[in-house]
Order: sequence, then structure tokens, then C-alpha cells
Amino acid sequence: MDNVIITRNEPTFIGLSNYAEILSEDTFHQALEHTLFLATLSVIAHFILGLSFALLLNTNLVSGGVKAIFRVVYILPWVFTASIIAILWRLLLNPNGVVNYLLIEFNLVSQPIEWLSSRQLALYTVTFINIWAGYPFYMVSFLAGLQGIPDDLYEAGKIDGANGPQLFRFITLPQLKPIISSLAVLDFIWTTHQFTLIWMTTGGGPIRATEVLSTYTYKLAFSSYEFSLASTTAMLILLLSSVLAVFYVRNQRLAND
Repeated sequence: MDNVIITRNEPTFIGLSNYAEILSEDTFHQALEHTLFLATLSVIAHFILGLSFALLLNTNLVSGGVKAIFRVVYILPWVFTASIIAILWRLLLNPNGVVNYLLIEFNLVSQPIEWLSSRQLALYTVTFINIWAGYPFYMVSFLAGLQGIPDDLYEAGKIDGANGPQLFRFITLPQLKPIISSLAVLDFIWTTHQFTLIWMTTGGGPIRATEVLSTYTYKLAFSSYEFSLASTTAMLILLLSSVLAVFYVRNQRLAND
């Protein structure tokens, strides 16, 4: 249907015209590209950081008191809501904020950097913020998985002559495989839906440099009042999420068999 919400005319069926229009839009392609970049890089970084910190907290080389402090520090980003995280990083990354002050103070840069206002840096900046906000979920999940691996497996590996990297490759990673695949799919779905963080830091700008599917859909509906096109974009997002959900369900079934 066309924009029946803001017109008195009778609704008319237009078939797949809206889908054809959206799929031919350069802005949609740009938003899709940014969304995939944000989601892919976030998933990879979340995995690396989450597993690294989980291994650190699971090792016997660190005392219990130090582990408790690290747990509190590492889990802090997960405690804050997306709105608080966006406001916090906007203050930190302000041209007159703490980050630029420290960079200038240590002679790393000669002038303040426009982290969220630069077309070259904005997308990387919001991706970094999203990575910082999401890695604790991986860390907690991996830590639970590591603590569930029987010590007998590592002892048997050592008896067979395996060193540290080999134990990690042939015991730790295979034991964590179900958790890794589940977290990766869920995180990818969640990141493709990320709206609050992007909207409250850059609003999709500057000049659509951080435009993602969620902000693109919002602007179509509530800035351009193209409700039919916004609904079409939402359906495409749903289709993408459904495809990922199928992989998640199949993975869960294989893990339970």
C-alpha cells in the first residue's frame, strides 16, 4: 500500500514497487553497508576481547582479590544503558573533552579531533563505542563456558605432551564452539538493530557517514513521512533477521543433539 496514513484517498495496491524503489536507493545501499560493517567488526572484536578477558579471569595466575576487581571493571559497560553510554562517550569525545585533552597533553596530536563529526572517523568511532559496550556479554558467557570445561581434559592433554597453545586450540576452542556460534549470531542480529547508540551520538551523520538501517528507517517514517517506504525497509530488516535466526535455531538444535 501507498502512504495511506497521511492521505484521504483510498489505499491502492502497488505490488512490489516500494521494494524496487528502496533497493534502488543509494542511501539504502549505504545504510546496509554501514550496518554490515558495524555488525561484522563488532562481532569479531567482541569475540577477541570477551575471550581474552575471560581467559584472564579464569587463570590461576591472578589472585582472587584481583579477579574480583577486574570482574567489576570489565562488566561496567554492560551495566549502562545505550543512552547513558552515548551521552558518556559524547562528553569524552567532545573536541574539548577528556580524550582530546589527553592526546594533546601527551603530544600525540596537535589539535582536537572531531571524532563524531568527521566523515572519515565517525563510523569507526561509533563502532568502537559499540564494541566497548558489548564485549562484557561475551566475557561472562565465555567465563561460564571455561569454568565448565573439565580439568581432566587439560591434564590428559598435558600427559600427551600438548603445550599451552595446543591445549587452547584442541580443547578450549572446541569446548566453547557452541557458545561462540550462538553468541556470534545473536550479537550480529542485535547489532543490525542498533539504533539508540547511533542516534544519540551522530544521528546517522555527518552527511550519512554513520547511517545504518535502523536510523534510515526512522528518518523515512518520521522525517520524510514516507511510511510505506519505512515499512518496506523494516520488512527487509525482518527478512535479514529471519535468515540469521534460522542459522541460530539450527545451531541450537545441533548443539542439543
